[in-house]
Amino acid sequence: MPSVPLSPETLVRARRLALENAITHGGLPRAGPIVARLLGTDPTLRHDAPAVQAAVEATLREIAALSPEARSAALAALGGAEASTPRAVTSEEGTFPDLIGALPGKVVLRMAPFPSGSLHIGNARMLFVNEYYRRKYDGRLLLVFDDTPGSEEKRVDLEAFDLILGDLELAGIHPDAVYYKSDRVDKFYPWAHRVIARGGAYVCVCPAETLRENREAGRACAERLQTVEQTLEMWERMLSGGFAQGEAVLRLRTDIADPDPAFRDRVLFRINEQAHPRVGHKYRVWPMLEFSWAVDDVELGVTHVLRGKDLVVEDRMQQFVWKLLEIQGPPFLHWGLLRVREAKISKSKSYREVKSGLYDGWADPRTWSLRSLDRRGISMDACRRFTLSFGMSLSDIEVPAETLYAENRKRIDPMTPRRAFVAQPVRVDVDDYPAELRTVGLPNHPDRAELGVRTVPAGPSFYLARTDLETRLGLEVRLKDLLNVQLPDRLAPEASHLSARFTSRENKRIPRLQWIGAEGATPVDILEIDGTHRTGTGERALLDAAPRDIVQFERVGFVRFEADWSTGSRPVRVVFAHG
Repeated sequence: MPSVPLSPETLVRARRLALENAITHGGLPRAGPIVARLLGTDPTLRHDAPAVQAAVEATLREIAALSPEARSAALAALGGAEASTPRAVTSEEGTFPDLIGALPGKVVLRMAPFPSGSLHIGNARMLFVNEYYRRKYDGRLLLVFDDTPGSEEKRVDLEAFDLILGDLELAGIHPDAVYYKSDRVDKFYPWAHRVIARGGAYVCVCPAETLRENREAGRACAERLQTVEQTLEMWERMLSGGFAQGEAVLRLRTDIADPDPAFRDRVLFRINEQAHPRVGHKYRVWPMLEFSWAVDDVELGVTHVLRGKDLVVEDRMQQFVWKLLEIQGPPFLHWGLLRVREAKISKSKSYREVKSGLYDGWADPRTWSLRSLDRRGISMDACRRFTLSFGMSLSDIEVPAETLYAENRKRIDPMTPRRAFVAQPVRVDVDDYPAELRTVGLPNHPDRAELGVRTVPAGPSFYLARTDLETRLGLEVRLKDLLNVQLPDRLAPEASHLSARFTSRENKRIPRLQWIGAEGATPVDILEIDGTHRTGTGERALLDAAPRDIVQFERVGFVRFEADWSTGSRPVRVVFAHG
């Protein structure tokens, strides 16, 4: 047995190659060539060759019972054969394969978020890929809240239902119907009875630790020998209160020696006596999510399931249940994990920090929620384009946040006015300052004359950034787009002002400094991505902006005015978006 289980991606490749070979040659392939191809194309698997061999053999046993049509459907659900490129649509939004058997107007898709908080950038693929295919096929998109009880670290939160509905509204996605698993628990019990009646499940009373150890060791517990009648009797005891929480679970009877320990006799139902945020104590026996999917993907008429490849084990369990009950379920299409390098996402951590008050709600930039991106001025259209640009690749992808920012910059840069801001401002009084330059007209955008010109107060007094001054003492510098001054030789660490001397208006090749005219200057507070605050001084024109306006602070980056900021109030409160 391998020390580390094979990755979901490797298991998917093994299944794809086996199906491809079986379809091509009209029979059941041998494990050897498939194992050789896996090891030959991924040298990192060579130290796990026995595990690869076992996984391939298990896959071959599974597909042996499939009809030719079922094999073709299963291969298509995995994106087609590796040896050839499946028909797909490629555009600026990426490459997307056709949905197997999809008919315009007949496609039904579903999103199934767990309601423990606001949706974040890591959930974007679920949103925008499902919406892409819904529009492509003029289909229906269901929102199915996976609100069965989770762990202590992953709790159903009542507020999250409305948060997620608001997130979808923000993203411009309007589901055709909304369902709650907590309203459908009664519908899962008859399915459990059918699985038991087929000999596919048994009630296990092993302690959780023993269950875990047995599964890892491939060792059956005594209850696995139950008859159907015994299991049905114990199942009724579970439903009627004969067992307390943690005393019994209903387990699926799979291959106890399956190469993937996670697939060995998985739990189908467990007892949870805690109050549910929506339905209270109405139910005490709850399905695990993958069993509820096996039921709802059929009963809700879902035609295609689109989700991450990390749920391949869940796919297998759904297919196992469908095969046991002789039901044809929908095919699966997967994508790989998409990470934004700078986004350290942990919904459980964000939940704790939001509830404790450490974070400024779910729109705090540190959550990387869709709400936080919108608060920063990153449009949902940029998020959509960013997400779809990777298509349906099965490869795990990690990209810098700049990739997302570049998409957003393309949308906001042409229409965003420029404004001046300086951090750690020091007042500089300019001697011999030209009286006619008390005000100056500056373009709102360097490349868009149609955005106009603003009149801003200038000298003789200015605010300049302390760091700019400290690195250029004794030099002649140019106040950007205005005039040149000679700086003094020294600046005391505690000094809040100094004097400089006007030299000329000539546009020389000398250092250029950002400035704020002291008259009408206003304090500014910038909320940074890491939750800290940067303070400084901005130009008077900032006071005329409206809440949620976006401007670019020159030499700093794009910022969005806070939604609850009142026009003209001080300090100006903005949130940093990106450079």
